[in-house]
Amino acid sequence: MGTSQNRVSREQWWPRYSGSSDATMGRGKPARILIVDDHEDNIELLRARLEARGYCIDTAMDGEQALARVANTAPDLILLDVMMPRIDGFEVVRRLKADKTLPFIPIILQTALDSTEHKVEGLDAGADDYITKPINFAELEARVKSMLRIKALQDALEERERELSEVNSQLLKMAQTDSLTELDNRRYLEQRLDEMFEHSRRLREPVAVVLCDLDRFKSVNDTYGHQVGDVVLKELARILKKEAREIDRVGRYGGEEFMLLLPGTVLDAAVTFAERVRKAVEAHTFSFDGGTLQRTMSCGVAAWPHPRIADCDALVKAADDALYVAKETGRNRVIRFDSQAFNEHTQGKTDDPHAEIDVSDRALYPAGAGDGPAAGEDRGASTRA
Repeated sequence: MGTSQNRVSREQWWPRYSGSSDATMGRGKPARILIVDDHEDNIELLRARLEARGYCIDTAMDGEQALARVANTAPDLILLDVMMPRIDGFEVVRRLKADKTLPFIPIILQTALDSTEHKVEGLDAGADDYITKPINFAELEARVKSMLRIKALQDALEERERELSEVNSQLLKMAQTDSLTELDNRRYLEQRLDEMFEHSRRLREPVAVVLCDLDRFKSVNDTYGHQVGDVVLKELARILKKEAREIDRVGRYGGEEFMLLLPGTVLDAAVTFAERVRKAVEAHTFSFDGGTLQRTMSCGVAAWPHPRIADCDALVKAADDALYVAKETGRNRVIRFDSQAFNEHTQGKTDDPHAEIDVSDRALYPAGAGDGPAAGEDRGASTRA
């Protein structure tokens, strides 16, 4: 009887050798090869020869078993028969290559169908190589080694890309985050506000800004030291983050000053939110090694659309002007831009109620007031009711 082409030819196997092999893929453990064939004698012969070369072998008798094996543990390479019942090798290749959750797995198709048409069909399905029966082991071994080298290079490239992505993510976070409070930093806040404002202008939706400043914070640094001051700022950041919605942006604008960006929020709602935050800070006891302390907070609130606010810079300045009024009229309060209290105070300072207010540290903290930022300090979501 002649040898069937769907059987592995025993006469064409090369003798074993004792030299070194590529079975470990340079990683210290044997490469794992999944052999898929519906003829058990083919599987056993391939298993014996490949295990003799140092490979770790797993087997499957049909396409369904192969898919289940790969889903359980992805092999390093698949030696896949084409002609199988129920699910043929071409369909197995298509399903495996379409699964984006899997790593790169080189697939070598083995078949008695040696026409160009069938080879093209297999490669188009996603196979990485093709070998015809009867199988010559020297050729198969060379193809296996070649595919495993490609696999090792691909894995190394993916690992490099993963490491680079992690480094880039860390650098991006450092560029956008205040290192002390882990909130957004000033630069990132301003970028996000530009985006929010343009979005609001385009869709005619409101957007609000709340500027908060911890009252008499300099006295904390002067009395207890900057380490305690850092503790207070971090606790304040947690309070603000807790009170904000997920869509809000919370950041450290500089020193003891914080900014909250509230998309889709009208001025009245922003004032209500700021008042709730102010009360939460007033009721909070800041704890540190060796004691506790309490502080209050002042807030300035502004929102767009407003006839006196034309752009992002004007919106931030309006909130800053309102914060200045809150500080100058007694602290521990929320002042709304263009409110009666705001206008009465600003009109008392100048004949022009629309004139710009000096909100620099010099104006806000005159000499001897004891409420300015300490020298060297960097000025930099739950459901809203």
